[in-house]
Amino acid sequence: MPRGPAKKKTEDTTSQSLESKLWATADKLRGHLDAADYKHVVLGLIFLKYISDRFAQRHAEIVREEAGAYAEDRDEYTAEGVFWVPLSGRWDMVQAAAKQPDIGKRIDEAMTEIERENPHLKNILPKGYARPTLDQRRLGELVDLIGTIGLGTAEHQARDTLGRVYEYFLGMFASAEGKRGGEFYTPASVVRVLVTMLAPYKGRIYDPCCGSGGMFVQSEKFIEAHGGKVGDISVYGEESNPNTWKLALMNLAIRGIEADLGPEAADTFHKDLHPDLRADYILANPPFNISDWGGDLLRDDKRWQYGIPPAGNANFAWVQHMVHHLAPYGIAGFVLANGSMSSNTSGEGEIRKNLIEADLVDCMVAMPGQLFYSTPIPVCLWFLAKNRDDGRGMAGKELFERTGEVLFIDARNMGFMADRTHRELSDEDIQKIADTYHNWRGDGDGEYADIPGFCKAASLDEIRKNGHVLTPGRYVGAAAKDEDDEPFEEKMARLTKELSEQLAEGRRLEEEMRKNFRVLGYEL
Repeated sequence: MPRGPAKKKTEDTTSQSLESKLWATADKLRGHLDAADYKHVVLGLIFLKYISDRFAQRHAEIVREEAGAYAEDRDEYTAEGVFWVPLSGRWDMVQAAAKQPDIGKRIDEAMTEIERENPHLKNILPKGYARPTLDQRRLGELVDLIGTIGLGTAEHQARDTLGRVYEYFLGMFASAEGKRGGEFYTPASVVRVLVTMLAPYKGRIYDPCCGSGGMFVQSEKFIEAHGGKVGDISVYGEESNPNTWKLALMNLAIRGIEADLGPEAADTFHKDLHPDLRADYILANPPFNISDWGGDLLRDDKRWQYGIPPAGNANFAWVQHMVHHLAPYGIAGFVLANGSMSSNTSGEGEIRKNLIEADLVDCMVAMPGQLFYSTPIPVCLWFLAKNRDDGRGMAGKELFERTGEVLFIDARNMGFMADRTHRELSDEDIQKIADTYHNWRGDGDGEYADIPGFCKAASLDEIRKNGHVLTPGRYVGAAAKDEDDEPFEEKMARLTKELSEQLAEGRRLEEEMRKNFRVLGYEL
């Protein structure tokens, strides 16, 4: 299984510093505006700056190659995948008016003109920059801040600066919004586990609740890192929140990813925009445990092949929707609440049993807590695969027959605290999880072996004995303890000596503190 060089979390500190500095300044300019509203202000301006810079770059190329004869010919831009930017929407015109009291009105007009000239962007770009609640002086300062970086120049494109800034800001806005942030953003380390395990080299990729498009962005990164071509994949998605749907379209446009997210935002259950799609890869982070999904109206839906999902919880509606959309040799990886692995309420246990008995469950991963902005509770990753007796994996390797067996991985103790409240998985953690899965299914570089406390390939009979519960902790057992060859008497003597020394040091420090207080005129 070919691997690129491991990317450390300290990678490219210059770019990270740039991103964090931009965020710190932009956040100061937010004032009293709610983070949920402010993200559209900031991300819209970043997008405007990017398409304007790309237009200016292409304009310079035309002038150089054609002596400027076709510099205002729209086809010269669209043929190269560059958005046509009318004069009023070009960044130099916008920034020149940054100090003007009507800067918001000018930005709104620029957005409207760009949409008019580019039908693909119609009704996507944010407006409302002239609204009274948005301080125009701060808005002008934000324009000047974003104008300090050449987001669309060749040099910065090579380093993917704009995409990283956009992605970084999405994450920071998700953190600022807390629970609501989880509705549009999945933490990058979680997405990377899904993508690295599924390894989507070519074919159709689908996310039925795509948020801001993070699954697609990470898939593109994976393909490029492993020498593939982004053009080898076709991207399909759906998102119910209109504002988040727009964020996704801008995010993908910045990356140059062509995607079919449907003509509008829509509810996946009640208005499936891709009814005939059969995807090779499905990646998703559905909203957890939603109760108001309208299940009562879909009791006879053709997607419920393994049992009717309860009207009070959509978890297994999402699961069966994804199974329905899998190609004959398709594979799905998605995030669910931990309760999905063991719940027996309202028929969920029966649906899970039917999925297992149909030999669809390929792998289960228990994740650590505090990974998400929306909830501190730990979650799990499900991997479902059709026709597990055949198929090809990474680098075209033929997969092992995996029928009648499920791989369980317990990753609850992995990761590091990125800050006081959020945990992240390191590159090494992600690689260890992915390598374990690929070695087990036959397209890895090594031999698979059960590791007590971490992974276990369990038979269907063993799962039946556990009541079709899919919690990895039930199967992987406890981690092997290091052998202790130190005789008991010697260990007790050593530990007693260490404790005595520590107690003596404690008494010394206590006396030192008493002296210091006496100098100050106090007695302890």
